[in-house]
Amino acid sequence: MSWLFGSRAKPAVPPEDGGSDGIPSTAGQSSGDPGLTKAERKAMEAYRFDSSALERAAEAAKTLERSRHAREALELSKMQEQTRQQEYLSKVKEYEAHVEQAKVEQKRIDHEERRKTLIEETKQQQARAQYQDQLARRRYEEQLAQQQRVQEENLRKQEESVAKQEAMRRQTIEHEIEMKEKNRLKLLEHEMRVKAKVDRENRDINLEQIRLKAQENRTTVLESIKTAGSVLGAGAEAMLTDWDKVLTAAGGFSLLALGVYTAKGATGVTARYVEARIGKPSLVGETSRFALLDILRHPIKFVQNLRSKPTEALQGVILKPKLEERLRDIAIATKNTRQNRGFYRNILMHGPPGTGKTLFAKRLAKHSGMDYAIMTGGDVAPMGKEGVTAIHKVFDWAQTSRRGLLLFVDEADAFLRKRSSEKISEDLRAALNAFLYRTSEQNHKFMLILASNTPEQFDYAINDRLDEMVEFTLPGLEERERLLRLYFDKFVLQPAAEGQKRFKLENFDYGAVCSQMAKLCEGMSGREISKLGVSWQAAVYASEDGVLTEKMVLDRCEAAVYQHKQKMAWLSEQERSDHKTITKDTVT
Repeated sequence: MSWLFGSRAKPAVPPEDGGSDGIPSTAGQSSGDPGLTKAERKAMEAYRFDSSALERAAEAAKTLERSRHAREALELSKMQEQTRQQEYLSKVKEYEAHVEQAKVEQKRIDHEERRKTLIEETKQQQARAQYQDQLARRRYEEQLAQQQRVQEENLRKQEESVAKQEAMRRQTIEHEIEMKEKNRLKLLEHEMRVKAKVDRENRDINLEQIRLKAQENRTTVLESIKTAGSVLGAGAEAMLTDWDKVLTAAGGFSLLALGVYTAKGATGVTARYVEARIGKPSLVGETSRFALLDILRHPIKFVQNLRSKPTEALQGVILKPKLEERLRDIAIATKNTRQNRGFYRNILMHGPPGTGKTLFAKRLAKHSGMDYAIMTGGDVAPMGKEGVTAIHKVFDWAQTSRRGLLLFVDEADAFLRKRSSEKISEDLRAALNAFLYRTSEQNHKFMLILASNTPEQFDYAINDRLDEMVEFTLPGLEERERLLRLYFDKFVLQPAAEGQKRFKLENFDYGAVCSQMAKLCEGMSGREISKLGVSWQAAVYASEDGVLTEKMVLDRCEAAVYQHKQKMAWLSEQERSDHKTITKDTVT
């Protein structure tokens, strides 16, 4: 309880002469004993007792007992002692916690070391496995190489053996051919000798036979000449002496010539009538109009065509909204024109190939209740001078339609090009003039639709006969997606739903795939997209299990896109070469 005295007890330093109260110190005397060693003196100094401190403590205790705060001081000392004990316990617990944490850390370090050891062992095992695998592969490759060398050696030996056998066979055949040729020559030489001998022996007989045949032929010819002369002379003498016979012969010849000419003219008129009313002109490649022979061949189809109801003009045709709106107006106007027997308008449809021009023309004819006929401009040039007659036959045939005819001329620029061009021939120029003559006025019997990819090549007179021009552009993103969905349903979903053989479909998101393909198919026409649908069917038929997967659909789409880009590159090269040719001709 040194805190009661204001400071802790310190080792007393012995004064030189004695204690602090003047009392001589026995410790100092003992330490100053010359008989002790230095270590003994130092030990005795450590156990030296300071009595003055104890006296001061006793004095302080008495003073504290007499004080009124003695009890509080005692309680305070107890509390301080408890606090020290608690601090000691907390330090003990902290030490134990540190010990436990050290144990945990040691376990963690041990676990980490084991994990690293396992990883290293795994790596070593993998390395050993890879090395063993490499050794096995090398051994296998060496075995394959050895087998290949053995096979090549065997093959070489077989080839040498076959070559030797072939050489021996060839020598044998050549020897046989040589022997046959020698025998044939010997036989031929023998036959020639025998024949020459026989000819020499029969020479007189052959000469006599030749003389007899010549004399007989001469006699026969002379007798024929005499008989013909006598008959013709008698007939001429009788005709000249009798004028009635002369008049009868002249009248007979005149009536015969008149009959032949009349029959020829009647046959031509009848043929033209039959061709206009019953047949189909040679320039018309496809038509919905039934001829008499077609009715006899396909009566059921003819009846179905009569019972067929008008369809929507844009059914199955997917175009941009503004173009669809314009074409719908044309369809409504054409239908009302036919019902009111008005004059039809001539239309030009121009744009890239495969954008739906021909398809819309067919739908327009069915929607309006008209017949349609399709001819190609490229068929006119090969006909030469007959092209003019063929064009007149087409328009004569169109005039005989009771329902009205929609005449669709595809690739019209092939023969309706500018007459000032040097490339157009005289026959094509004449055919163009005939076409201009037959289309000089509006008509209530037929409607003319021209289709071209290069309308700038038309003759000005052709442009003057056009009432409306419609441009068919390539489908945009939304139109491509609609087309892909349409053809996916037509070529994939419907056959799969009908349960065709070897035609199944994997379960995937068709809409998302069509949207993805629509972005890939930029710049493709409707015809190219329809061919993509056919390629999906081909992929199913070519597969082993007959199942169309999402990967197959996308692969076919990527292949179609690559082919489209390649075609566009070819087209660009062709346009550049055409431009160079035109420039060279202009300079020349």
